[in-house]
Amino acid sequence: MKTKLKLMSWALFCALAAQAQNKPGGSMEAPAKSTEKPLPGITAFTQNYKKYEGYYNFYYDEKSGKVYLEISEYGKEFLYFNALPGGVGNGGPERGQAAAVITKFVKAGPKVLLYQCNYNYRGATADEQNTVDKAFAGSVLWGFLPVALEGDKVLVDITPFLIRDSQKIGDKLASGGRGGGGNTRSATPASGGAGYKVDETRSAVYLPNTRNFPLNTEFESLITFTGGSTTGAFNYGGGAPGIAPDVNAVTVYMHQSFVALPDSNYHPRKFDPRSGFNLFSYMDFSAPIDEPMVKRFSRRHRLQKKDPAAAVSEAVEPIVYYIDRGAPEPVKKALIDGGSWWNQAFEAAGYKNAFQVKELPADADAMDIRYNVVNWVDRTGSPARAFSYGSSYIDPRTGEIIKGVVTLGSDRHRQDYLIAEGLLQPYEEGKPVSSKMKELAFARLRQLSAHEIGHTLGLFHNFSSSSKERASVMDYPFPRFTLQTNGAIDVSDAYAKGIGTWDKRAIIWGYQDFPAGTNENAALDAIMKETLKQGHIFIPDVGGGAHPSSHQWDDGVDPIDELNRIMVVRRHVLDNFSEKAIVKDAPMATLEEVLVPVYLLHRYQVEAVAKSVGGLYFTHAVKNDGQVITRMVEPATQWKAFDALVNTVTPEALALPEKLISKIPPRPSGYPASIESFHGNTGPAFDPIAAAESAAATTLSYLLNEERAARLIEYHARNNNLPGFLDIVDKLLNKTWKTTPASGYHGQLQMLVNNLTLKYLLQLAANTKTAENVRSEALLEIEELKEWMTAKLPGAERTYKANLLFGLSQIEAFKQEPDKFQPVPAAEMPPGAPIGMPAMFEEDSW
Repeated sequence: MKTKLKLMSWALFCALAAQAQNKPGGSMEAPAKSTEKPLPGITAFTQNYKKYEGYYNFYYDEKSGKVYLEISEYGKEFLYFNALPGGVGNGGPERGQAAAVITKFVKAGPKVLLYQCNYNYRGATADEQNTVDKAFAGSVLWGFLPVALEGDKVLVDITPFLIRDSQKIGDKLASGGRGGGGNTRSATPASGGAGYKVDETRSAVYLPNTRNFPLNTEFESLITFTGGSTTGAFNYGGGAPGIAPDVNAVTVYMHQSFVALPDSNYHPRKFDPRSGFNLFSYMDFSAPIDEPMVKRFSRRHRLQKKDPAAAVSEAVEPIVYYIDRGAPEPVKKALIDGGSWWNQAFEAAGYKNAFQVKELPADADAMDIRYNVVNWVDRTGSPARAFSYGSSYIDPRTGEIIKGVVTLGSDRHRQDYLIAEGLLQPYEEGKPVSSKMKELAFARLRQLSAHEIGHTLGLFHNFSSSSKERASVMDYPFPRFTLQTNGAIDVSDAYAKGIGTWDKRAIIWGYQDFPAGTNENAALDAIMKETLKQGHIFIPDVGGGAHPSSHQWDDGVDPIDELNRIMVVRRHVLDNFSEKAIVKDAPMATLEEVLVPVYLLHRYQVEAVAKSVGGLYFTHAVKNDGQVITRMVEPATQWKAFDALVNTVTPEALALPEKLISKIPPRPSGYPASIESFHGNTGPAFDPIAAAESAAATTLSYLLNEERAARLIEYHARNNNLPGFLDIVDKLLNKTWKTTPASGYHGQLQMLVNNLTLKYLLQLAANTKTAENVRSEALLEIEELKEWMTAKLPGAERTYKANLLFGLSQIEAFKQEPDKFQPVPAAEMPPGAPIGMPAMFEEDSW
């Protein structure tokens, strides 16, 4: 693809300049009749300033702290990159978040404007591009008045531009939102975060990281925000400690760069929805009528073989990633080892040592756009735990990745360590502590490093790879563990060791360098044909809970068999759970922290299995590629999935041993409950029934999901051999309300599940956004259940009668105002390991 010339309303600026000075071309010289004092020459103006020569020469005045930029070319496009070198803390805007756009300096009367170019909309010729530009508004990022002149050169005071909120931190402080990738987590300032603004008296250019190089000019500033909360600290997610020593003065660093654009030797590669690569696109308004206006290409790094004709060749310039020097030494080694796995994929594509991972040099700046970096970010408190993401910054003209940035939460491996403690129960008096927990945690770090770096190489998630034996590190992996015959838990194979087979196929497709004369489209199609022949499919988590083989945090070729297996292991661990799960001298109440991930060990597999009920197998097929396009899940598989799900909400599955419950006292001083703890209804005492509610509610909410219900109805109508929604609900009610009532603790758990089942049925019937056929069938089930419950009341045992009466009262409340009925929400699960925050925070390439 040839990069097209962008005029970006240049004529408009020239016209403004000519109008302002009555001169064609908008000269920056002073008007002939002006009485203003002529501007000094640049040499004279800067004689006492320190000069930094490079891409854009600039000068620093030590007395005033001002920076002056020398501009000699107008209309020359360059990359403007701004980033956050240091975070706010506690899950707020954090190190590494950035933005990259193409800009240029233009003249307009007496001013020099920094104009952002728009490559989203294009035309083939200058005239066509001019028409496109007139159709869409432009953006002027800043305006400057020259302070000195010298020939065609002007000097401007760039200090106000550098000491500003280029990252919109003030808005994020006010809203409590997390920076990075545009995702904002639901969070609230503790005491009115609004009103944070830059205080120029407490802000300055930070000279140590303000540098100049031949192809990039780097600026950094210390920025202080004031005027916000006066009585508390920010909360990101609730209940977190403060982010700054003084919440009225939040000081961060901001980095801004002017960078030469890459040369024109990059060759864009077409986009293929089966490849796993992220999309780069723009609209071409000059496209012929028989071609699409939206042009689609893949985001990827530039990589070329020294000898494209050779089966194996070194790269002209390898892709190099640098690991944060601040990561602790064992962590750093794990990150380097895991990230280096990608070289296996590039070797499969015919490269020798083309992908390298190293420690960031001591004199390098991670914000320098020349470095691909993996940042190790510290966070405080549970609300900020465990999310990581990989980002890539591209040339907006071509989609070429210029800089990859990975942000890793520094406590991710601690969550895996916690899981291992619960599974292994390793703390026995008089015995050495096993090293298996550390081995598991560092195995996860290696996988995590590879996963997030994969995003910065251009790859999206592939959540179907768990069904093909860990075919991709771009899946979200759940730790693999097995129950041995002696009752011990084996975690030696918790995470994959090395790059996956799908990853290799993806890199071959995305980065193969073909010899001259090769028909690239045909060669790429041949690579994809072989990938499909090997049984690989690319399915991200597209939402809706439909694909039975595509899920995050699951494991196993057959997700249903894996859920049944996990439930057996989970039961064994819970039955033997004891104080051996916590370290010496730890308060007994802290057993709960280790219990949470074990009790909820099945949570992600439940969601994976639910996708088989009313599920749809599909691929991102293209015309005539031979793939199965769509296939409804077979009836036997749906019922097998249903049985596995219902097995997770039986009293036997939900119950905790009495000997364990009695070992968890109320929280002691210094060890308060957090969002990691189970919520309860029993005051300070541990509440095992509320814990069961959080687990059971998850299963039932997936099973009685409104979109799943709509698919069940539709698919049954198309094929009456498939279970319909009425069939599923009938069987569910037989397994819950209509089963023989239990007594005691198990009876309370059964009544809990009964109430939750009715709760989600009522929600389906009440929700006006739910499909009407779903609402009608839910209403039918509710009416029939009401008749059954009414008939059961006479002679019912008192506890069971209470359950029946409560259910009837809920149905009556629903009938009074169906469209406004809102049952009390079920208890939520703690965030839990291994991932903590929801999957949305594991971010893809930008």
